[in-house]
Amino acid sequence: MEVKATVKYIKISPRKVRLVVDVIRGLKVDKALDQLNFLNKKAVRPIEKLINSAVANAENNFELEKDNLFIKEIKVNEGPTLHRWKPRARGRATPIRKRTSHICLALGELVESGEIKAKKQKLEAPVKLGVKPKEDEGVKIKDKKTAPAKGADDKHEEETGKKIIDPRGEGKGKYTKIEGGAKKKGFGSKFFRRKSG
Repeated sequence: MEVKATVKYIKISPRKVRLVVDVIRGLKVDKALDQLNFLNKKAVRPIEKLINSAVANAENNFELEKDNLFIKEIKVNEGPTLHRWKPRARGRATPIRKRTSHICLALGELVESGEIKAKKQKLEAPVKLGVKPKEDEGVKIKDKKTAPAKGADDKHEEETGKKIIDPRGEGKGKYTKIEGGAKKKGFGSKFFRRKSG
């Protein structure tokens, strides 16, 4: 049974991470974590977190014991490189390559416990609320005939349901239909619009 975990885009070059990875390859999980505690490298912290994550996956998802796990496979791949520049003397610049790493870890069992399927979470069925869809009420238009005189109450009767259709809005996308038709374009409009000369 294999339990996998990965960490991506670590801001350390793969060459430096491999120095740490080569020390712990093939060790039991407990011994690997002990080795990492006594290494003085920057890459120790992300690798330690990766191992703890893989152990948590094994314990919670597959119900495996931590004492029965060892590092079966661990490899460091190169991630994307950030290209930067450093100014130097006489107007020159030298490139800086900020490299990143991807680490892939696979834990194996010392004594096989058989095939264990991952736990599946039981999800409850979603509750459907009885909400009515909103109806289009149209545009509210004030009726000029029933408008009250000045000084009267501010109660206005409004009609609903009438839709105003704007002929200028017809057309597709930015090519809207403009009242009065399209203007004719010719050579003269382009020629006399120029700013040269």
